[in-house]
Amino acid sequence: MESSRSNIKMVVAGLLLAIFMSAIDNTIVATAMGTIVSELGGLDKFVWVTSAYMVTTMAGMPIFGKLSDMYGRKRFFIFGLTVFLLGSALCGFAQTIEQLSLYRAIQGIGGGALMPIAFTIIFDIFPMEKRGKMTGLLGAVFGAASVVGPLLGAYITEYAGWEWVFYINVPIGIVAFTFIMKYYKESPSHAKQKIDWWGAATLVIAVISLMFALELGGKTYAWSSVPIISLFVSFAVFFIVFFFVELKAKEPILPFFLFRRRLFATSQILAFLYGATFIIMTVYIPIYVQAVYGGSATNAGLILTPMMLGSVVGSSIGGIFSTKTSYRNLMILSVFSYLVGMYMLSTLTPDTARIFLTVFMVVVGFGMGFSFSLLPTASTHNLEPRFRGTANSTNQFLRSLGMTMGITIFGTIQNNTFTSKLAENFKGMSGGDNPMSNLGDPKQIFQADVRSKIPPNILDKIVAAMSGSIAHVFAIACIPIVIAVVVVFLMGNARIKIEKKPVAERQS
Repeated sequence: MESSRSNIKMVVAGLLLAIFMSAIDNTIVATAMGTIVSELGGLDKFVWVTSAYMVTTMAGMPIFGKLSDMYGRKRFFIFGLTVFLLGSALCGFAQTIEQLSLYRAIQGIGGGALMPIAFTIIFDIFPMEKRGKMTGLLGAVFGAASVVGPLLGAYITEYAGWEWVFYINVPIGIVAFTFIMKYYKESPSHAKQKIDWWGAATLVIAVISLMFALELGGKTYAWSSVPIISLFVSFAVFFIVFFFVELKAKEPILPFFLFRRRLFATSQILAFLYGATFIIMTVYIPIYVQAVYGGSATNAGLILTPMMLGSVVGSSIGGIFSTKTSYRNLMILSVFSYLVGMYMLSTLTPDTARIFLTVFMVVVGFGMGFSFSLLPTASTHNLEPRFRGTANSTNQFLRSLGMTMGITIFGTIQNNTFTSKLAENFKGMSGGDNPMSNLGDPKQIFQADVRSKIPPNILDKIVAAMSGSIAHVFAIACIPIVIAVVVVFLMGNARIKIEKKPVAERQS
């Protein structure tokens, strides 16, 4: 018995390490992108570094989730981990931005297997009464890693070099690989099923089309350009084909009957809405800190710590109490805390004291944290083991899709608002007198060396424009959270029910 418990602890340790790697990847790399571009060149192509990873990760999630249901979790988790580590090592050796983008795509293929299968393994190895606490732990690691990524990326880039943003995955991944290979004992019996190749192909093409449209639109190409419109048309066509293929497939990649279950459907919608709003805080709070309080990107990353701590507490509480009350009751606490925290952030001005920003982040982080542990659990509630991988991967897929769409939509809103506020603040100045006329990236003004050269009266106007645009984004973000409030009340009264064991059985 002690040996079995020890094995489970080692499996959990391996899963936590894998989740940590997967969760921090995009945020840690984003922090290093400035240095990477300065060394490798390819400023016009740097968007592909992020896009390549996101596209392959999201395309792989539903497929790996289904394959793990059909042929077992362990083999596909190990496969994903191996490919992720191979891609990470190759990224560190990249000599051009094109090579780095290709290697990031390889890394993303592996990343698509890690997160959904890790949560599913937890559901497989723990009994019902312990799943809440364990998903709370995994969710806390996911939330903390997502927030700490920018800070870690800044430190590694500054003191070790950008290559180590990728190399750091290798020792962590090797330990995770060893723990899972040695200690995770999975049942070898799995029902052989027919692979839905047509469903997989149409889904991949649809996802790739949508991701490239969102990543390239408004940056590389105008939204009204032929390439972007073509990508959206491609997404619509192949998604419709995917829908009809799945209706007829014997073993579909995504069984649509799951969406007839109220708890499953609402959990997926909430994952999307929380993902779309969560990502903007990790991006724009550090920018606000640099704009208003000054300092480096590394110091700005530190300001996210209260949000990280709030999310860890929220995730843990959600996991612990999931066996004591319904998912809906816990998510009501979550969504209203989230809404209040986001509204607080929408009141930010250049005069907001740091202590108030800290309080705002604790509140919003606390509300957000519940989603990390509760939504994956709710997605698999009362599902047979052969559907758990699919359910988990769908939840992670929609959260990632929400993050991608959120940063695109809210990023456009922030940029347009910032531009209009600048034009208003500097109205009447000619091109030569306007301090923004020769500035390519407005965020450059918040670098210490550039900031020090700007006259105080000019800097105040720029800071006010940036602060106002970010507050406006947080105000708009309250809209999807209000929608989430409605969805939460539609979740029903489902809860984890634990059957009481006889006294003799408990004592044995």
